Amino acid sequence: MARTPKITNQQILDAAREVFLQKGFSGSTLEIAQRAGISEASIFKRFATKEDLFFAAMGMPDTAPWIKELEVFCGKGDLKQNLVAIFLQILDFYSVVFPRMMMLRSRGMDLPEMRGKNAKPVQELKILMDFLEQEMNQGRLRSCDAQALAHMIMGALMNYVFLGQISSPMTSPTHSPQMGIELHQSVQSSTATRLFVENLVEIVWQGIAPH
Repeated sequence: MARTPKITNQQILDAAREVFLQKGFSGSTLEIAQRAGISEASIFKRFATKEDLFFAAMGMPDTAPWIKELEVFCGKGDLKQNLVAIFLQILDFYSVVFPRMMMLRSRGMDLPEMRGKNAKPVQELKILMDFLEQEMNQGRLRSCDAQALAHMIMGALMNYVFLGQISSPMTSPTHSPQMGIELHQSVQSSTATRLFVENLVEIVWQGIAPH
């Protein structure tokens, strides 16, 4: 008797995420199972319903990778180049997060960690603000309102990802083909994206360069 292939929940979620981002909630559990290399019944041994699987697959990463980089960059190296690297990582992160959020909203779902004054985006904004304040305290940035600066930076970057999301080709009223995958790749590798970030840093730098 053939053994059922061993597979982790994360591998199932990765396969489910690919299918759901390509086809929306209409993506079948059979297709997910085939992509994961398991039987459809194996999915429902781990996740009670398709809805549960969808919600788990569209969950947010625990920690934004760009946040870890702030500790590496703080007070070190060329700050302008550091900002370019950080901004690109923020774009990369939100290009992954935004499609998942839109998929959840399309099903009338929401994540508790994305709501309220302690929502993840609010916490992430504060972390960026703290980083900017530390650079100011070290004389590497001109002293200014760090909160306003962090809002301006995050607003510009999120808007860039959002416009890329809503301008993706649509094949149905609820989703676009491979929207999460294509958006992530375009933000990650596009020369135009890097140019946007470099220009954004240059504009911001004119107001925050140390005296």
